[in-house]
Amino acid sequence: MNDVHETRRQAVWWALLGQAPEAAGFLVTSLVNIRYLTGFSGSNAALLLQPSGALLCTDGRYVIQAGEQCPDLRLIVDRASASALCRVWGATAVGPLAVESDHVSVAALRGLQGMLAEVALEVSGVVEGCRAIKDDHEIAQIERACSISDLALHDILASVHVGDSERQIARRLEAAMYHRGADEVSFATIIAAGPHSAKPHHEPTDRPIERGDLLLMDFGAAVSGYHADMTRTFVVGEPTGWQREIHGVVAHAHRAGCAAAQAGTPLAEVDGAARSVVAEAGFATCFDHGLGHGVGLQIHEAPFLNPRSEGRLPAGSTVTVEPGIYLPGRGGVRIEDIVVVSEGRSRPLTSSGRDLMVLG
Repeated sequence: MNDVHETRRQAVWWALLGQAPEAAGFLVTSLVNIRYLTGFSGSNAALLLQPSGALLCTDGRYVIQAGEQCPDLRLIVDRASASALCRVWGATAVGPLAVESDHVSVAALRGLQGMLAEVALEVSGVVEGCRAIKDDHEIAQIERACSISDLALHDILASVHVGDSERQIARRLEAAMYHRGADEVSFATIIAAGPHSAKPHHEPTDRPIERGDLLLMDFGAAVSGYHADMTRTFVVGEPTGWQREIHGVVAHAHRAGCAAAQAGTPLAEVDGAARSVVAEAGFATCFDHGLGHGVGLQIHEAPFLNPRSEGRLPAGSTVTVEPGIYLPGRGGVRIEDIVVVSEGRSRPLTSSGRDLMVLG
């Protein structure tokens, strides 16, 4: 992996110069970005990038871990990692230092500025822009996380019965993901039954599942820091006409969104391809979130698919396609997959059936 991380650091350096050509160094303080650039996964670190190489700083708890995860990097040990690197830079600087303005507070920036000979350059989204395009290693990890999620869902569906609570199903599904090899869950599992399924980010409760409920499950496993994110909606007992209708519309919108998710397509157009299906069916006001988002080391990262998004979908990105319809007091439907974007039709990484399945 050392060669992979070195390649990423070089790409980030060139991206930095595109935004701040006068920069002589780059202080990276986002732990997610540091993991992307080095492989280091500790909870305290800062990274100094220069054309001549990279310098990692962490505290004494992580010296052995840093040596194991990124043996190719020079290491200094200091709990105040960003400050320590700024002192190093201030003593040897040959030009201005760029800092991640999205990840440094105003107070912290003022403190760091006092250690620098020149005013720091504030840059935004440099590493995140590179992270949006996944390399083969990243896609493999996301695909593995998606496979674990698929298998875990299959493992528990037969055990879902009337009378089970949302919270019981959530814990059962999470246990299945760990049993299948997850390092952790990607986010707090959403199990939403009956009228609760009309809340896109419902937190599971002790409400028992009732016959006639829509049952929405939004969940994902994480492997080696990389996340899965998928949603399926079921019905407990025989579905009614309105349940079949909204599930059919969402399934159609999902197919349209996946078909539009091709490299070079404007982000807002991908969202619009699915949203127009929902609107034409008369449910425009019932789909009030973006169509999707990038997934990788974070569960929500660039690129974002919504009506206000700017830019185009890059080849090699991994994004969710997750249209939904939510009817307050009645219930809701969402179908979600992660797809790998390519020049032609994008490839879904989750494969569980998307038809309206009857449980219980």
